[in-house]
Amino acid sequence: MEKIASFTIDHLLLQPGIYVSRLDRVGVETITTFDLRMTSPNEEPVMNTAEMHTIEHLAATFLRNHPQWKDRVIYFGPMGCRTGFYLLLAGQLTSQDILPLMQDMFTFIRDFEGEVPGASAKDCGNYLDMNLPMAKYLAANYLRLLKNITPDRLVYPK
Repeated sequence: MEKIASFTIDHLLLQPGIYVSRLDRVGVETITTFDLRMTSPNEEPVMNTAEMHTIEHLAATFLRNHPQWKDRVIYFGPMGCRTGFYLLLAGQLTSQDILPLMQDMFTFIRDFEGEVPGASAKDCGNYLDMNLPMAKYLAANYLRLLKNITPDRLVYPK
């Protein structure tokens, strides 16, 4: 079988950033898949499921309520390797196009107070697996990168 696109990226060179993972055509529409890499693969510890789950709930809530972007959101969810998230948006976009959105989203997560949206037995299949303090910590860490991002963290390494 052919190697899938995400396995062709050299994870020994990959660092935290925002990357266009792929562009897919669905009818006349283009879907852009973004790699929101929050930790350095195979160098830093991976994120635990509780904080990733919390980030997922907060980010999905933020994105699906965003006045400009909500109608373009296809999917937001965790990578199996637990080093980041995938964001799928309608349209042919670049990492630079969504940088302000990601800065706002991770600011929202960093500053969030209260009950995590959807963190109830009625709304979620694993609602007890949440860690808001650690999610806020990870969001703050990634936000520092996003506010000072360099061009090499917006395009996959060769």
